[in-house]
Amino acid sequence: MATVLANTVDETSRQTKDSKTAEAAEDRLDTSDRLLGDMGGFRTWLYQYGITLDIQSEDEIWGNYRGGTRRTTSYNGVGTVEIGADLSKLFDLEGGLFKLSWLNIRGRSPTADRLADYNPVSGHEAYTSNRLFELWYQQSFLNGALDIKLGQQDLDNEFLISDYASLFLNANFGWPVAPSANLYSGGPSWPLASLGIRFRYRSSERMTLMFAAANDNPTGHGFYNEHDPSNQSVHPHGSNFNLNTGALLISELQYTTDWKPAWAGMESASNGLPGILRVGGMYDTATFYDQRYDKAGRSLAAPDSSENPRQHQGNWIFYGIADQMLWQAAPGSPCSIGMFGRVTSNRSDRNVVDFAIDTGLTLNAPFAGRNDDVFGIGWGMAHTSNQARKADRDMRRYSDGHYPVRGNEYRVEITYKAQITHSLDLQLDWQHIENPGGGVLNNETGRRMRDESLFGLHSTLTF
Repeated sequence: MATVLANTVDETSRQTKDSKTAEAAEDRLDTSDRLLGDMGGFRTWLYQYGITLDIQSEDEIWGNYRGGTRRTTSYNGVGTVEIGADLSKLFDLEGGLFKLSWLNIRGRSPTADRLADYNPVSGHEAYTSNRLFELWYQQSFLNGALDIKLGQQDLDNEFLISDYASLFLNANFGWPVAPSANLYSGGPSWPLASLGIRFRYRSSERMTLMFAAANDNPTGHGFYNEHDPSNQSVHPHGSNFNLNTGALLISELQYTTDWKPAWAGMESASNGLPGILRVGGMYDTATFYDQRYDKAGRSLAAPDSSENPRQHQGNWIFYGIADQMLWQAAPGSPCSIGMFGRVTSNRSDRNVVDFAIDTGLTLNAPFAGRNDDVFGIGWGMAHTSNQARKADRDMRRYSDGHYPVRGNEYRVEITYKAQITHSLDLQLDWQHIENPGGGVLNNETGRRMRDESLFGLHSTLTF
């Protein structure tokens, strides 16, 4: 009996060791997609304690061959260093995650220098600086169904985004024009993070509910002071930690779909084409300025205006987003077509843009043997608010009559992203912006800003 028990214990011990060995083998860090690989074993040593180190450089060259204030070629780039920690390995704290990231922003912004668009032609444009980006701690509960994130965070990583639209370079396809043009500092979005708390609850396999409360103004600047509210150069190190303005409250409901179109010959028991629907809204508790009237109710363009805009308390934005795979060459095949659409809507009296829409198509693995390449075409529109248009008409009436009344801004983007090596991607991009800024005045010519066309080359190098 003792021998049998001993053999049983030995067998159990052997199975446990085999299980742990297999588990350890599965948990190995894969560094094949990084230029520096394992860095002489340094990354693997960090990983055994749950720490990951990611370094990336994204660089762009843009040339606007039509429109803008001047035809020119410009360079901009950003380097990112990110440290993550799985605290279940580091401190045996199950469900705990930590993240710290830092940005090196360089070059010149083509939109700020030469263009007049509502949102930059590239989501990577920013003021030259070396700055702290995110610094947060996340803890999961209820077997991972609920997680809470606390600290300095970037909301456009999780809210108001489209998965398929992330391919495109124009900033409108990332954090869209509604918050970028209307909120202080554009809200907590790259490269500006702010202090806040985020809750995420997965009520089922298909449904997720998220809510966040964060400071609405990462820079702390107002619309009417000596600094551009989006100017990051006044606090270039990202250590402002502003808590002196309003709060931005945002909530989003996500629902994943499993579409089985009859024309695709899919049986009800088979896996369908994946998609996700998102609906949400945000409310900013801060004070916002009227687009047309001063505090006495006179037009801001009138000669007797005090030039002190009427103030409104609070600002809201509602949105809906759909991402859907439309076709797949075969189950599990990388070759597929996806479509996205996004709509935002908000008040006219206190916002320069009150309605916007983005949509587009992407084709993954367009050529045999190019499984990681992606082709995309996107279109978008930003509607200048009715009150902002009326303010332009007032300006025309009180001036020489040549002042332009803004309309809609339209954009088209065609892009191709190619994997050159495991660590290097190159992306060719063409954009056309019609009616930049809705038809904003070009101060150098005294006329509307001309339509713009640009070519861009974007590279992503992962170290």
